Amino acid sequence: MELPVTSLFAFEPTANPIDANERVARLADPGFGRVFTDHMAVARWSSDKGWHDAKIVARAPVSVDPATAVLHYAQEIFEGLKAYRTGDGGITLFRPDANAARFRRSAQRMAMADLPEELFVASCRELVAIERDWIPEGDEGALYLRPFMIATEVFLGVKPSAEYLYCVLASSVGAYWKGGVKAISLWVSHDYTRAAPGGTGEAKCGGNYATSLVAQAEAIRRGHDQVVFLDAVERRYVEELGGMNIFFVFSDGSLVTPPLTGTILPGITRASIIQLARDEGLTVREEPYAIEDWRADAASGKLVEAFACGTAAVVTPIGKFAGPDYDVTIGSGGTGQTTARILRRLSDIQRGRAPDAHGWLDRIA
Repeated sequence: MELPVTSLFAFEPTANPIDANERVARLADPGFGRVFTDHMAVARWSSDKGWHDAKIVARAPVSVDPATAVLHYAQEIFEGLKAYRTGDGGITLFRPDANAARFRRSAQRMAMADLPEELFVASCRELVAIERDWIPEGDEGALYLRPFMIATEVFLGVKPSAEYLYCVLASSVGAYWKGGVKAISLWVSHDYTRAAPGGTGEAKCGGNYATSLVAQAEAIRRGHDQVVFLDAVERRYVEELGGMNIFFVFSDGSLVTPPLTGTILPGITRASIIQLARDEGLTVREEPYAIEDWRADAASGKLVEAFACGTAAVVTPIGKFAGPDYDVTIGSGGTGQTTARILRRLSDIQRGRAPDAHGWLDRIA
């Protein structure tokens, strides 16, 4: 995918850019989500004007009235995608059109303004082009983009807002997991659920993540890295982690991932992995997988690997999982061959080291 260079956003450069030496120091070890660039993209929507005032401006605090709708009724959605350096000195975005489409679906579910997909993609492309010097070097370096939209009408009635703010932040990031990729341990929550049928599970809204935090805190308290949720109806079927989709790899080489029935976020990394696995001739089934089957298959050796996936961490191996009365190791407890291969294949495409057979890369420079 290669879009024409456009200027849908007026550029108002910051009067106080970060010193180049200071930027280099920050990029030496950026971690994840703590180092931000000089600028952000913004646009506003109102019921009488539609979308307007699209600009790239200095990153600064957003001032809101205490009665601003988002603070009371949680009309808020967001996205996450990355820009990468390529070996030839170029810069690419990975599947921004897919993020734009999901952002629109999330907005529709939350009764928010419909952001045109071309405006979403342009906001990301133009911001990355301006902030390209903030992309760290190295295999783990990237520029993480966080587009989001909030309801900004000052009004305490329960109704969709008549005004919205759209914004894109850019954050220089390194490895998601400190020390590099490692097999993580999961706590299976039997007390909390993430989403229910008819709810907002398939929308990327902050409330889905807020509701996962108490369960995630329990997982950490019990000595695990992440929490994984079961379905809200039968409390049997594996759904997703607090912020990542999940895959299971079996001894016959096939993969299973929970189906998108409305309670699970339709991850873009998830969809990409399904396509790459099928390109290799692997069988990928999108079907329910019960916790009792997960336990039995891991114990028998039928299940040999499991991994989580998402934009931030890309692919993360799962070595163990536990619940109130069980503690199970998957395979060797480390990174399996299929997991490592999928991570390598996806990363190579994202960074331009392998052919992009599906047109996923949007080259900016």
